Amino acid sequence: MLTLPLARPPWPYIGKKLESCVRKAIHEFELVEGVDKMAVALSGGKDSLSLLFLLNAIRGRGVRPFELVAVNVSGEFTCGAGVGGGLLKSVCEALEIPLIVKESNKTLEELECYSCSRERRSLLFAAAKEAGCQAIAFGHHQDDSAQTLMMNLLHKGEFAGMLPKLHMHDYGITIIRPLILAEEAQIIAFAKHFGFARITCKCPVGQTSVRKKTEGLIQELEAIFPHARSNLAQAALNYGSKKAAEVPQKKRK
Repeated sequence: MLTLPLARPPWPYIGKKLESCVRKAIHEFELVEGVDKMAVALSGGKDSLSLLFLLNAIRGRGVRPFELVAVNVSGEFTCGAGVGGGLLKSVCEALEIPLIVKESNKTLEELECYSCSRERRSLLFAAAKEAGCQAIAFGHHQDDSAQTLMMNLLHKGEFAGMLPKLHMHDYGITIIRPLILAEEAQIIAFAKHFGFARITCKCPVGQTSVRKKTEGLIQELEAIFPHARSNLAQAALNYGSKKAAEVPQKKRK
């Protein structure tokens, strides 16, 4: 019989480290300021499940109390973990967190990272807004931030990483990233301890995506510069993040 993968305090050492990262991000970037109800983008992978467990554990404990709602985008080919809806429903029921499921109708012929990401986000934002949430939390971590900085720099010539907090004016909702200071290795260790690290991405396109190739490039850089990954992520926070929030300006000739 499959054991339901639930993570609750008291935490092991790695759980305490992750909780510390989340608390630091919440306070440093004021992620829950003005938030009474928050949605979590729940793919069912290690990142989003870890985020759900951690936010549920700390809300109201040294952190502003807020309601939680989980939003999942389902479909035959969705970016994220190949998790049955029944498992996510059971997890959310055990945590007493409402689960909203939206359907993507993408076919194999239509799969492409950029368009899929836009469709998925539109579904997530709309569901969060309809549920009365002021913010939606994504499970992006430090490694994602480093990869995004590299992709923006090399593909678009822009030094721009992921913002810990970004208000989406067109949707009337704010994106927050409470795991932005956490390393992926920490999340993997946390997920292994509680039994949900086995869940992996099921998208056939995602395995050969630009992000995957960028991760390979960062690994090559780490062979020369051991702190390349963390330095890229820190540089994104220090110098590159505000690019996404600025009003677009005309390019120099």
